[in-house]
Amino acid sequence: MSPEDAHDHAGEQEGDEAPPDTVQAAPPIVPYSVDDILNDGCFLERAELDLLIDRLRAKKNLILQGPPGTGKTWLAKRLAFALMGEKDPNRIRAVQFHPNLSYEDFVRGWRPTGDGKLALADGVFMEAIIAAREAPSAKFVVVIEEINRGNPAQIFGELLTLLEAGKRTPSEALELCYPDADGKRRPVHIPENLYVIGTMNIADRSLALVDLALRRRFAFVGLEPRLGTAWRNWVVEACGVESALVADIEHRISELNDKIATDARLGKQFQIGHSYVTPAHRLEPGDTRKWFRQVVATEIGPLLDEYWFDAPAEAEQATARLIQGW
Repeated sequence: MSPEDAHDHAGEQEGDEAPPDTVQAAPPIVPYSVDDILNDGCFLERAELDLLIDRLRAKKNLILQGPPGTGKTWLAKRLAFALMGEKDPNRIRAVQFHPNLSYEDFVRGWRPTGDGKLALADGVFMEAIIAAREAPSAKFVVVIEEINRGNPAQIFGELLTLLEAGKRTPSEALELCYPDADGKRRPVHIPENLYVIGTMNIADRSLALVDLALRRRFAFVGLEPRLGTAWRNWVVEACGVESALVADIEHRISELNDKIATDARLGKQFQIGHSYVTPAHRLEPGDTRKWFRQVVATEIGPLLDEYWFDAPAEAEQATARLIQGW
C-alpha cells in the first residue's frame, strides 16, 4: 500500500483522522564561543583560550600536548566548536592514530565491498576535504587523537605537504597515490576552511619523536595540570567535592607533581593532570574521601608504579603520601 493509499484508507475510518505527514526537524545548531568553553569547566584563562583560537586560525593546524589527564581531548572538540562559532558535530571528524592506521584508511585506498570485491574508498580526511570544498563559507575540523601514536608522514602521505597554511590553494594541488573512483586523477588541495587539531601525550616512552616536517606545519601548545581557584570552584560547585577537603586534595597532588617534575628520570611531562581529581559525575554527600582513595588506588597509584618501575619503593611511598591520614 502506498503512503497515499494508506492516507485515504485511514480517512475512511469513521471518527479517525489521518495523521498529517511529518518531517523530523534537524536539531537546532547552538552558538558556541570561548565563553562556553569556560562555562563547560575549562581551567585555562580566557587569554590562553583566545591565543589557542588565534593560533588555530592562523596556522590552520594545532597540536595540544601535555601529560596524561590535562584535558587535551576534552579541549580539542570545544576549540573546534568555538572556531566554528556553533556546536555543529556534523562539521567535526574525529579519528585516533595508532600503529596500524595507514594512508589507505585515512586518505584513500582499496577497501573490500559486500560482494567480495575491492573498491576505491575515501578515508576520513578525504571526506573532510570534500565536505569543506563543497561548503567554503563554513569551517570544518578534523580532530586527531594521539597524533604521535601512528606514523603521520606515512598516514598523511603527500597531503602532509599540503597541510601547510601557505599551500591551501588550488595552485598547490597534488595528485594522490590513488585516482578518483572513476579512474581519473584529479589534483587535490586542502581547503582554507579545513582545520586540524591533534592531541599528543608527551609522557609515553613508547612513542617516537615527531618528525620536523610535521612540526613545521603545526602550532604546538603545552597543557599542564591546572589546579587552582577555577578548579577548586568547579569541583565543589559542579562535582560535589567537599569544600573542606578540596584544598587538601590540591596540596597532595601539587606536592606529588613537584616530586615528579624534579625527578631527573621523569620531569614535568610526567605530572598528574587535573582530570584525575575532577569527578566525571557529581559525588554523593560525604563521599569525597572514599572517591579520592579509590582514584589513588586504581588510577594514580598504578600510573606511579609505571613511572618508577625501576624504583618500586618510591612509587609505593608516593602513593601512601597521597592518602596519608585519609
